[in-house]
Amino acid sequence: MPNGPDLVIIGGGPAGLTAGIYACRARLQTVLLEKTSPGGQVLVTDYVENYPGFPDKVSGYALIDQMVAQAKRFGLSIENGEVASVAPRQDKGVIELGLAGGKTLSPRSVIVATGASPNQLGVPGEKELTGKGVSYCAVCDGPFFRDQEVAVVGGGDSAVQEALFLTKIVKKVYLIHRRDELRAIKLLQERALSEPKIQPVWNSVVEKINGSDQVESLSLLNRETGEHSSLSVQGVFIFVGIQPNTSFLKNLLKTDERGFIITDEWMRTSVQGIFAAGDCRAKPLRQISTAVGDGACAAFAVEHMLNGY
Repeated sequence: MPNGPDLVIIGGGPAGLTAGIYACRARLQTVLLEKTSPGGQVLVTDYVENYPGFPDKVSGYALIDQMVAQAKRFGLSIENGEVASVAPRQDKGVIELGLAGGKTLSPRSVIVATGASPNQLGVPGEKELTGKGVSYCAVCDGPFFRDQEVAVVGGGDSAVQEALFLTKIVKKVYLIHRRDELRAIKLLQERALSEPKIQPVWNSVVEKINGSDQVESLSLLNRETGEHSSLSVQGVFIFVGIQPNTSFLKNLLKTDERGFIITDEWMRTSVQGIFAAGDCRAKPLRQISTAVGDGACAAFAVEHMLNGY
């Protein structure tokens, strides 16, 4: 028998915590590894108002605290640790995990729930005002800016789609793009450029995000003219790409062209015994609710695999 737990969950966001709850209720010996603090991207969101069961919204920290408490009540072991390598050993029926610091774990199965990270602009004020007007998700945070003026940074499909979504909520959207034409598909371009609430700001980049406790304005540079300007907004949504947190896998699993892990409906990956859940998985929508669903499915699939159902 393998000298290790039944399951190791890598990542302590909503997907990982939910997987832990379901796995422990199925009486699987389960360890969740998180390299920082449980919560993932939820922790940089001041308030969540589209997660079912909280009609008056809930802070990101409060939601995660409740998920962690629930998982621990069912016996989930949450440990601090970073996985540096993953090596399946089918002859032994285990998967060997190399941890930062030299330790190893040899579970019978693994759920990768490491999430994804939005690409950042890397400008002054961005980090300090994240969750205070700086956002990377219009679906999550758009309603907090009802009838206000906001900016969207980016020119691809995601940026344009989110700008169009925001027009249903906000007063005005400045669409800031570093070139003189959008990169989004033509249909989205046509919709955005014909939308009265969207004002393109061409050939421009954000140099600084200004504000004390809340976003107040953006410092812009026109790349063509060299002119500096200030744009007064109450929020800025940044869509310059996202990347899955899966570099430690070193191309072990089958992924899509952007590096997101491909699974079937049981959350099974291309390698026996390894499952994926949450934002690191290739899928059309990345929200807390979809991560929770992924985590539940993944743990259910692990139980079936280990028990030979």
